[in-house]
Amino acid sequence: MTPLRLAIIGNGKMGKAVAALATQRGHQIHTTIGRLENSGGQALTPERLQGADVAVEFTRPDAAVMNLERLIELGIPTVTGTTGWLDALPLIRSRVEQHNGALLHAANFSLGVHLFLRAARTLAEGFRERLDFAVTIQEEHPATKLDAPSGTALMLQRQLWEMDPGRRFPITSVRAGNTPGTHTLTYQSPNETVTLRHESRSRDVFAAGAVAAAEWLPGHHGVFTFDDMLFGERQ
Repeated sequence: MTPLRLAIIGNGKMGKAVAALATQRGHQIHTTIGRLENSGGQALTPERLQGADVAVEFTRPDAAVMNLERLIELGIPTVTGTTGWLDALPLIRSRVEQHNGALLHAANFSLGVHLFLRAARTLAEGFRERLDFAVTIQEEHPATKLDAPSGTALMLQRQLWEMDPGRRFPITSVRAGNTPGTHTLTYQSPNETVTLRHESRSRDVFAAGAVAAAEWLPGHHGVFTFDDMLFGERQ
């Protein structure tokens, strides 16, 4: 594996976790850009980012679009785990196409979550039209998480709708404590309950996925999801 020079955009808990793991894997942190110096993307300059092989962006929904636009314009392959900005994905996709760039976005970088989503689709197919079962989605995250529902819960809901468009799949969001994240899909009838659950115990699982995505992305062109990397599928 060729060592990479990474630009870390966002110096919060996830940015720090990604930087620590990338360094352990032999990569170099080319620069770290925190929120306070990057209002309106002003710190994302050619001088600051020259020589970076890939950027990893974990910031806030209100900052992500500007960050991604600037990074794409500078020709830097970018991995982002920021959620809450996907309404702007058509704009970002057009920027990527315009600059022949590379972007990998994911609401969740856990391999277990993506296998959970696959299992959920199979479950939804089996329960399709079995209306004696009520279905709910519940997601729990720390009080510091700004967006609700979570990007993972919304992704789960969209995929379930594809398998069973006749249901609502309501989401309940909880913001409390310090758990990295829990997602639960429940089918319940008067006499039995079926539950599918994924619980993250550490941010390290997300950092590992983000670093793996940063290692994969250079040399690719287009807009990708974590599923593209894991399973070779375009979503």
